Amino acid sequence: MLFLAFDTATPAVTAAVGERSDDGTYTSRASASSVDARRHGELLSPTVARLMKEAGADFGDLDGIAVGIGPGPYTGLRVGLATAHALADALGIPCHGVTTLDALAFATGRGEPFAALTDARRKEVFWARYDDRLTRVGEVRVDRPADIDTGGLPLVGHGAEMYAGVLGSGAAPQPLYPDASAMAELAMLRLDRGLALPEPLPLYLRRPDAVAPGAPKKVRQWVK
Repeated sequence: MLFLAFDTATPAVTAAVGERSDDGTYTSRASASSVDARRHGELLSPTVARLMKEAGADFGDLDGIAVGIGPGPYTGLRVGLATAHALADALGIPCHGVTTLDALAFATGRGEPFAALTDARRKEVFWARYDDRLTRVGEVRVDRPADIDTGGLPLVGHGAEMYAGVLGSGAAPQPLYPDASAMAELAMLRLDRGLALPEPLPLYLRRPDAVAPGAPKKVRQWVK
């Protein structure tokens, strides 16, 4: 099983080509990540093309695509989802969603409880608690850091780094961003176990920053 995975729901653009053999062994054939919150649209497609070449694979060899569904800022998130749908439709292969925080959690390799947090802008974070790298407790939420009770759990993610003073996180909250290689492995692992993956649709926890303009104001003309 050969998967292409990528996520653009955080400032990082991360992509990978991963393979899972019949015995369940996972191999990352090529991966890359870069952090640039303003260039998701410029970076994703060239990165994917380069990684496919590095992996020695053609797009026709892919069995599926895994894409981060967020939550995350509207514009960056849509870049990844639009690209994933376009590729899946053109190739006639399944497109699977992966919650971005779940991919971040899986990349930690942790076997004990922790919380994962990413930047939600507006002085808020997206966050969730986990029993281990595979098991999320409850739903993903968006809150101000001061309103979050982490219960003294270890914290990971860029959101934890940004608000370390408020959250009281001690050790370095690595990894800061999701890793597409971990995302590919997580998606194939869940499919192997017969577990459902989210639909490849954006996970929005609030309205986008941009709003449609209101009706134009009426201008009165005074005639002397």
